[in-house]
Amino acid sequence: MSISPSSARKLPMVYLVDDEDVIRDSLSWLLRSRRLLSEGFASAEAFEAMLDARPDHAKDWPDAPSCLLLDVRMPGMSGLALFERLSSRGLGAALPVIFLTGHGDVPTAVSAVKRGAFDFVEKPFSDNTLVDRIEEALAASEKAIASRQHNGKLALRLAELTEREREVMGLVVQALPNKLIADHLHISVRTVEVHRARVFEKMNVKSAVELSNLLREG
Repeated sequence: MSISPSSARKLPMVYLVDDEDVIRDSLSWLLRSRRLLSEGFASAEAFEAMLDARPDHAKDWPDAPSCLLLDVRMPGMSGLALFERLSSRGLGAALPVIFLTGHGDVPTAVSAVKRGAFDFVEKPFSDNTLVDRIEEALAASEKAIASRQHNGKLALRLAELTEREREVMGLVVQALPNKLIADHLHISVRTVEVHRARVFEKMNVKSAVELSNLLREG
């Protein structure tokens, strides 16, 4: 049984970090024409300040499909430096980064992709190609956020289990019958049945197969 994510109910967001106003404006217009929301920042420092200003300091953020269009070269903190800092926050999967590069920055962007950036697009770029990659990045973000939310909810459910219930659960997912579980744990079959029922209730499943699938997805 999967744990439904809330990210699918929230609108995607594309973050633009580029020191050139004209680039941010043109990207914003392009995204609006494709019905995509965007938010622009004139520097890497401004974007990071936005994260730091959040009450939870970007914990469990973003909670909606998102991606970052990031210029490689900017005054102050470079795009590459911001990318490294975002990666250290663990945001790489939920916030895919697409680098915007000039011709001379291509080797740097390729190196960043090898370290986990989603892609790079060389200026001047094709509108259609860029939007295609943005949509792919947003889809990857949505998948990562759903997985993170699933794992978080699963961890909460697992935390409710007693040590004995965890032991029973481990044997249940191995498809062992109650009699063998009882023999293995040196308890009665009736006790196994009680623990099994509590495990199913706390994990919100109705069968061993459903329980196995839930744990596998986590």
